Amino acid sequence: MKKVVKKVIKSKRPSWDEYFLQMAELVGSRGTCDRGHAGTVIVKDKRLLATGYAGSPIGLPHCDDVGHEMHTVTNDDGTSSQHCIRTTHSETNAIANAARFGIAIDGATMYSKFVSCYACAKVVINAGIKRFVAIRDYHASARTKEIFKKSGVKLEIIKKEVEMYSRQ
Repeated sequence: MKKVVKKVIKSKRPSWDEYFLQMAELVGSRGTCDRGHAGTVIVKDKRLLATGYAGSPIGLPHCDDVGHEMHTVTNDDGTSSQHCIRTTHSETNAIANAARFGIAIDGATMYSKFVSCYACAKVVINAGIKRFVAIRDYHASARTKEIFKKSGVKLEIIKKEVEMYSRQ
């Protein structure tokens, strides 16, 4: 008679931050702009409230179908960079999705692939988000960091890497 041996594999249970950041990455995989596939989840009391990914407004063409809508931006240091403005960023889409379905997010935590751009950061603040957790920094996040600090949004960046795009 053969002896059956059960092999027990103990996996590491993710922390709440790891868990929700993994969700944000999965949500980002639905993005319709291949420049970042950013995803965001909004959480309060360990409960998922809303999600958003970088994508065109409902019913409008997607970057992945018709190409990027690139605009040149002159940075504070005098350099210029290219930004696609066809899509709404994941943070703003998550907030819009919560509003659309009447979900209160005041005091919530936002988990996202990157630190928000300045425009999204202002929306994040006005939506009442109190904590923002990002996997990576964003190359143009200096002003975001300033206003998050001034407004009391606690910013945590997990990896000390900066997200750069191929066509800056």
